[in-house]
Amino acid sequence: MDLKNRQRIFLSVFFFLSGICFSSWASRIPTIKSFFGYNEAELGTILLFMPISSLIGLPISGWLVARYDSRIPMSFAFVALSLAILSIGFATTSFALIASLCLFSFSMRVLNISMNTQAIALQKLFDRKINGSFHGLWSTGGIVGVGFSTLMVALNISIAKHLLIVACITLLVTFFSYRFLLRNDRSTSGNKLILGKPDPYIAYLGLLVFFAGLCEGGMFDWSGIYFKEVVKVEIFTWGYLTYMICMALSRFASDFVVEWIGMSKTFFASSLLIFSGILLAIAFPTFWPSMIGFCLTGFGTAAIIPMTFTLASGSKKYSPGMAISLIATYGIVGMFIGPPLVGYLAHAFNLRVSFLIFAFSGAMFIPVSQLFFRYRRSMRASGEGNNSAK
Repeated sequence: MDLKNRQRIFLSVFFFLSGICFSSWASRIPTIKSFFGYNEAELGTILLFMPISSLIGLPISGWLVARYDSRIPMSFAFVALSLAILSIGFATTSFALIASLCLFSFSMRVLNISMNTQAIALQKLFDRKINGSFHGLWSTGGIVGVGFSTLMVALNISIAKHLLIVACITLLVTFFSYRFLLRNDRSTSGNKLILGKPDPYIAYLGLLVFFAGLCEGGMFDWSGIYFKEVVKVEIFTWGYLTYMICMALSRFASDFVVEWIGMSKTFFASSLLIFSGILLAIAFPTFWPSMIGFCLTGFGTAAIIPMTFTLASGSKKYSPGMAISLIATYGIVGMFIGPPLVGYLAHAFNLRVSFLIFAFSGAMFIPVSQLFFRYRRSMRASGEGNNSAK
């Protein structure tokens, strides 16, 4: 096996592992809500600490990938993530839970920037787009994680034992796999933040990630509670599992779809799928319509992040790592607003009404993406752009 394919395989392992870790936490949110006796507003406040700590991790992660090869901060972040998962499982006070969630989200931010920086560097060694497959493996890891969570819930296994297993697997895989990752991918230019007038190229992509973060973050955090309290299903992970399966399938196909119909039409189709899927689940809050609605939403959200991060490599102003870090800031703001806002709206009205925010987010991909592609065409017409991210 040649070097670049071996590096792709082991980077894929880390994307897969990241998906397992994230979904293992997110799928047990209803368990945590019941254990602590939180109402929707209180849970929203707890979730608010995650994007705050993730925002703190953004400049640090940007500095780390500018100073070191991306595999180094990625590996350290996975070790910290395993400790955070373990702490969440054994938390018995709100303070301990908040501290664990802050470490969890901080670590996730560092490893996400590191993984995507490495993915873009590795993609340049191939003659085709491969970024969508990495995100597909993240979603596949999410399926495995929520599937394992479903088994744990069905067998009445405690959250402490469940997350202990996940933490141990994370540590073992990290210690074995990090040595096989891509080396010497640190950018030598474009690593400094340039203050002044906002770069429209970054701003438009950032808005796309903002709405993706608002929609994905809310679905991750609230889909289990929606199925438990609105659809009233005993095994409440069904909706989340369906969402993750459809997202994974679509992400594996996203590279082909983008090559076939182009990014502009893919953004348009994604928007329609999210909007129609959420409205279906809201209008008919029973098992099968909600399952179909969550399925459509998974198909719709799948391609947004891979496409946007691929487009980030076309920035003339910043290196890929810095561009991703800046764009991800918008996504964190979306996650900052989304899950807590859903909690507050659900407490004030009901959970079905609060899910309208996801439909609105999906609808916004059409106008924002059109503004971006119009701006990129004007850049190319004036000779300022490049063709690195078609």
